[in-house]
Amino acid sequence: MSSNMINVLKGVRHLTSTAMKQAGFELSVPVPWGEIRGKSWGPDHGRPVLCLHGWADNCGSFNTLIPLLPKECRYVAIDLAGHGLSSHRPPGVLYSFPYYVMDVRRVIDALQWDKFSIIGHSMGGHVAGMFSALYPEMVDALVFLDCYGFLPADPKELPDVMRRGMDEIIQFDKRPEEKTRVYTYENAVKRLLAGNPSISEESVHNILERGLVQVDGGVVFSRDFRINLKNIARQSMEQIVDMQSRIKSPILLVLAEDGFSKQYDKSDTYRSALLQVYRERKDLIVTVPGDHHVHLNNPEVVAPAVSDFLKTKVLSQPPSQTASPNAKL
Repeated sequence: MSSNMINVLKGVRHLTSTAMKQAGFELSVPVPWGEIRGKSWGPDHGRPVLCLHGWADNCGSFNTLIPLLPKECRYVAIDLAGHGLSSHRPPGVLYSFPYYVMDVRRVIDALQWDKFSIIGHSMGGHVAGMFSALYPEMVDALVFLDCYGFLPADPKELPDVMRRGMDEIIQFDKRPEEKTRVYTYENAVKRLLAGNPSISEESVHNILERGLVQVDGGVVFSRDFRINLKNIARQSMEQIVDMQSRIKSPILLVLAEDGFSKQYDKSDTYRSALLQVYRERKDLIVTVPGDHHVHLNNPEVVAPAVSDFLKTKVLSQPPSQTASPNAKL
């Protein structure tokens, strides 16, 4: 076992206090192109819960929610590749959901979790949904925060989407000067708020804590701007319904009244079809007041539903083997 792999386990086991501090404890998982960074909260041998943030966010988006959730759980929130403090993908590579799912699998392998729960917000929920469909035996509970777990695409649009994504990465690689714009902290705050109107002025600092890097003359955003390019790995509604059917764990959907659903017309067949599958599975669907980042802005609105779900679906059940202190990575 390499020394950096040992440090992964040491980092995950380091926080032994039951106090759920907002700061959490920093951790790093080595990957072939660098590292996946994140934070952990809770007791070493608590029931494992993985937290996945949304597009262009980072694990700081869980800073306010996790301290309000059951203290018996071990929470690990990661910065997905290209976000927060995690390494960017190699040059010339696009970002897509299957690669994010593979990143999650690498993290879980390093943590040596064989059964765990997932809380996913927005894009993180889509990653969680795909992971749970591909590895149903590993997931014992699934929470979608203001998302439906999958993002369908019209099959007729897929060829154009793929072509656009490929053209975008080629053009992006020709314009390196656009990647390193320097801001003052105040202007970085304004930029983030302008692009993410659902994040409150108070909450923006939780994102920027690991969303900025200090450089000469100011700060730059740490995220890889290739995450803005078109995701070419899309799925049709037919494929997604099949993926949904493969998920074996109970699911909680926490939808914000003024959140993601506002992007859909009420007659939208995709949204209706996704929700119908969850209703047929008898999954729990809860609507709360707030916008797309309600879990960050107003965690006290979201925490009761998530806490009750974890208590009834996870903590009330016999524990599975989690991380082994002597696990071979």
